[in-house]
Amino acid sequence: MAAGKEIRGKIKSFENTRKITKAMEMVSVAKMRKAQDRMRAARPYAEKIRSLAANLATATPEYKHPLMVKNDAAKTVGVILVTTDKGLCGGLNTNVLRAVTAKLKEVEASGQTSESVAIGNKGLGFLNRIGAKVVSHATHLGDKPTLARLIGPVKVLLDAYAEGKLSAVYLCYTRFINTIKQEPVIHQLLPLTAEGMRGEAAPGGPQHGWDYLYEPDAPAVIDELLVRYTEALVFQALAENMASEHSARMVAMKAATDNAGNLIGELKLIYNRTRQAAITKELSEIVAGAAAV
Repeated sequence: MAAGKEIRGKIKSFENTRKITKAMEMVSVAKMRKAQDRMRAARPYAEKIRSLAANLATATPEYKHPLMVKNDAAKTVGVILVTTDKGLCGGLNTNVLRAVTAKLKEVEASGQTSESVAIGNKGLGFLNRIGAKVVSHATHLGDKPTLARLIGPVKVLLDAYAEGKLSAVYLCYTRFINTIKQEPVIHQLLPLTAEGMRGEAAPGGPQHGWDYLYEPDAPAVIDELLVRYTEALVFQALAENMASEHSARMVAMKAATDNAGNLIGELKLIYNRTRQAAITKELSEIVAGAAAV
């Protein structure tokens, strides 16, 4: 029964694996709900600051913030890549990394170079493996990320664009659609355009003219607001990515649990057949021996 012992060992191993994947699935369910709540809580702030930034950009045509000015002479593109810190979440990271790879090849084909900011350990490892220039990164943000942890790494690219060193900045992340579906997104973060901000704030909605009184002056207010607007976009992308991560991990762990159960059922069937064959063989030998006597 050496084969039977080996099969019993495999069954025990798969049962232990199923317990682990089931526990991870339950943990992901709890974290997914909290991550979705944080994502939905951040949306009203992001939508309001989008609307306000778009209105201020059109209400003060005599002043252009450096983040709204096109740097056509620059030959470098900035990329902010948002991924997860941990794996075991299906093809979530693979899809966004594939999209980023295509974007980097497009930038290289146009004769430009790239500088990257990695948010998440998986993205940082990927950029290092392909030899991309990583100017800053933020990893191990935990289940409750704060904007303070993102401001430093993101500000590196914002300052470089304001100085005219970058022609554009792209934000790459995974957008949360629902528990089953998440899609990779590459969004042009800079240069900011009033039309783009208005389109994001209220697509298809009515357009209004706004007149503001500034204190102390228009440049100071717009400078502060547009930087906060850009940071809010990055934070919202991180919230979307975290909700997608836990949803994808829950689905992946459920599939792993189901597969482990199927394998256990198949191995038990094979074990029973092997055991029955061994018993039948022993009985045959006994009967044959008795007949010979």
